[in-house]
Formats: sequence, C-alpha cells, structure tokens
Amino acid sequence: MKKFIFSIISLTLALVSCGTDGDHFSLEGRLLNLNQGEFYIYSTDGLIDAIDTIHVAAGRFNYETECSTPGTLVIVFPNFSEQPVFAKPGASVSLEGDAHKLKEMKITGTDENKLMNSFRENTINASPPEIRHLVELFVGDHPESLVSIYLVRKYFIVCQNPDYITAAKLFAQMEKAQPENGRLKVLSKQVKAQSTTSVGSKLPAFTVTDLDGNTLTEKDFSKGTCLIYLWATWEYESCNIQRNIRSFGEDKVKALGICVDASEKECRKLLTRENIKIPVVCDGQMFDGKAVTTLGMNIVPDNILIKDGKIIGRTLTFQQLRDQFK
Repeated sequence: MKKFIFSIISLTLALVSCGTDGDHFSLEGRLLNLNQGEFYIYSTDGLIDAIDTIHVAAGRFNYETECSTPGTLVIVFPNFSEQPVFAKPGASVSLEGDAHKLKEMKITGTDENKLMNSFRENTINASPPEIRHLVELFVGDHPESLVSIYLVRKYFIVCQNPDYITAAKLFAQMEKAQPENGRLKVLSKQVKAQSTTSVGSKLPAFTVTDLDGNTLTEKDFSKGTCLIYLWATWEYESCNIQRNIRSFGEDKVKALGICVDASEKECRKLLTRENIKIPVVCDGQMFDGKAVTTLGMNIVPDNILIKDGKIIGRTLTFQQLRDQFK
C-alpha cells in the first residue's frame, strides 16, 4: 500500500514539474518592461483552430492548449512583431525577454525552440539576403525540423518579395526527411503551384464561373492590365482592397475576385452592400478550389497582377497596386 501511495505521489510530482499532461502543451512567460497588456497567438499548421488572446499581468503570462502532435504557434506582439513557439505533446516551455528588445527573447524547454533561439542569435544583425542564405543552410542541416518549415514560410513565402522557386526546392528537401507530415505535403503542393505563377511567368490555364453564371478563362486576362485577387468577407484588408479597386479606373484594369468564404450567401450579401460590380467567384471550396490551387494562392489577401497574359506582380499591398496603376 505504501509503495502504491508513493507511486501516485511520484507521478503527481512529475506532472506538476512538467507543467502539463501528455495531451497538452503549456507556455509560461516573463517579460521585463511590460507590466500589463495582451497579445495574440495563432498556429501556422492547425495546432489551434482560431486566434487566442494571451493576457499579461505583472509581467507574466500562462497559456495552455490541447496538443496531440507537434506543431507551431506564433505569438503576435502589440508592435506586430512575431515570435514562433514550437509545441509538442506533454511539453512545457518558458519565454523570457525584454519588451523593449523582443528580438533577443529566448524560449527554453524543447530542442526545437533551442534551434530557433540559435538561428535568431546568428541572424540578429544580418541583412535580408544573408538571412535567406542562412535559412537555406539551416534547412540543409535540419530538414526534419518544424523550425525549417517556419523559416521557409516566413522568409520565402509570406514576405514582401516571395521566392516560390527556392521555397519549392527547400520543401522538397524537407518532404524526404518528414514523409509523414501531411501539412508539409499540402504546403509543398501549394508552393509548387506558386513557383509556376511567379513574376515573369505566363498566366496558367484555368476556368471559373462567377456568381452571375459567366464562364471566365485565362484568355479573358490575356490583354491589357488585369488583376486576380483573393479575398474573404471576414478579412478586412482584402475587403478594403476590393472596394478600392474601382479607384484604379475601370478603363485601366480588368479584375476578377475569388472569394474563399464557405458561404456563397455571405459573399453575395457583402457584394450587394458594397455595390461591387467586379466579377466574383465563390464555389464554397475555400482554399481547395481548383482555380485557387492552380494559381497558387493560399493567403488572404493575395493577388496576381497581369500584363498581356504575363504575371508582373504577386501578393502586392493596396499601395503597391495603386502605384502600379498610377
């Protein structure tokens, strides 16, 4: 009996010391120069379904989530800088840093976070081209790591000047080392499509039917300046770009909107309210729609700028689009 009680106590102490059980992941943090506040946390690979809020009190915070497989969380601070946190079932990690020096913060508790700390320290004063080169070297050394996926996504895909061709090559390396990673396979497929629709490429063949029943193909965008953009009723910036396209001048640009809403009804409701006359496609397939995957568009907002059938811009901001049409 004493032996049984001792075993229960030992197990309880082990769980307390780890901070969580085998089906959860926990994060605790301490930030200097930030007494109270809040920031957001989301996942790039589906570990959590929505954006959560983390509250800071007396410079400290705690966050816990269900975790059955390793995944990536991203903390978004008030200044919009981001900090990745690599989670795994049963793990508990700690974040320490200074709110005035967010680039120097450290996360301890797992090997993946240790790798990220090391990469950040090595690139703190590096230029963007140098960082990209170091990412390529990192992937070559650690193709099995979730950190590699995050770095390629951050520095080659979701950035001001995406390089989908290099990203596709790096993902191919990682796929060999992570053959069971389904999310990586999806990303790799998307990036391959993006690499064929990079700046300088010819607009690929596609066929869509807009909400008015009209059929459109790539041939409808083979002359003049054209814009294909991805939007959703729930994403403010994409809606703002859509409602302001008319400011470019209807005589200057032919546009097609692809809405990734699951509900055609919500899409139509916004178009009516905003009096949008641009042809819009909404097939309810969200990011799995055939045109979306063919064009390699997987973020909202996203866009492709075309001149005489040739792609001359990708994932441009509204200001960049406006400058193009000036």
